Amino acid sequence: QVQLVESGGGLVQAGDSLRLSCAASGRTFSSSAMGWFRQAPGKEREFVATISWGGGSRYYADSVKDRFTISRDNAKNTVYLQMNSLKPGDTAVYYCAARTSYSSSRYQNEYDYWGQGTQVTVSS
Repeated sequence: QVQLVESGGGLVQAGDSLRLSCAASGRTFSSSAMGWFRQAPGKEREFVATISWGGGSRYYADSVKDRFTISRDNAKNTVYLQMNSLKPGDTAVYYCAARTSYSSSRYQNEYDYWGQGTQVTVSS
């Protein structure tokens, strides 16, 4: 069992940066691939980034590539999403997710545990 709690969201201006954190509880974190997803108002939840259990494999949505960086610290049971050059189109609730697999995935239905989400609002 893994419980996930996101933090770090907020209201920023276009061009600013934010770092989201996702603290995980449970013994299986270090063997779990992790992902970040987001849901904007009126839209479906979409993939943002994913990282394998050891951090060696990372993938990003095209819309955030070169601006966002996913990382993890297994000693702290935490995964991060560094978001730079934020745009109004990045406004959404951001969710952290964990899957009971070593391999990263961009597919929501392959994740077993989800956090409650943290709101990110980017003003123009």
